[in-house]
Amino acid sequence: MIVRDSRDADLAAIQKIYAHHVDHGFGSFEETPPTAAELAARRAAILDKGLPYLAAEADGQVLGYAYAGPFRPRSAYRFSLEDSIYVAPDATGRGAGRKLLAELLVRAEAWGARQMVAVIGDTQNKGSIGLHTAFGFRMVGIFEGIGYKRGRWVDSVMMQLALGSGAQRAPQERT
Repeated sequence: MIVRDSRDADLAAIQKIYAHHVDHGFGSFEETPPTAAELAARRAAILDKGLPYLAAEADGQVLGYAYAGPFRPRSAYRFSLEDSIYVAPDATGRGAGRKLLAELLVRAEAWGARQMVAVIGDTQNKGSIGLHTAFGFRMVGIFEGIGYKRGRWVDSVMMQLALGSGAQRAPQERT
């Protein structure tokens, strides 16, 4: 398995993976899967900022994808990113999520990020919570019953990891 920059040709696989999570899970609070064209526009917005948008691939198949986007749009948050990781249902347990997150953190720190935030849908999402915990993320809060999807209230778990020197020193401004 390799982790690489995502490609335009990956969008059909990315859309299929994400649609599965929208339709069958609570990791995303979207209720209708976006089209490949919409995901292409979202991906372009991430790439336009110089941020990573990655794919995990084995035997020519995309097993999962991950990207880091701005945590919030206001300028004071400019050194804080939010990660998103999605793995194909038939690829879980094969290490794709772990490899994607490892590379995403390296790239985010190289970009100049000082904080990575994980906003995890559902307190029952033990896989994502466990993955982030294994990388040193700490729980910083839970929004209880913040979303309503498929007939039930869903929590949102907030986790955070300092990158580089975190909040210990002033960051270097991006040019």
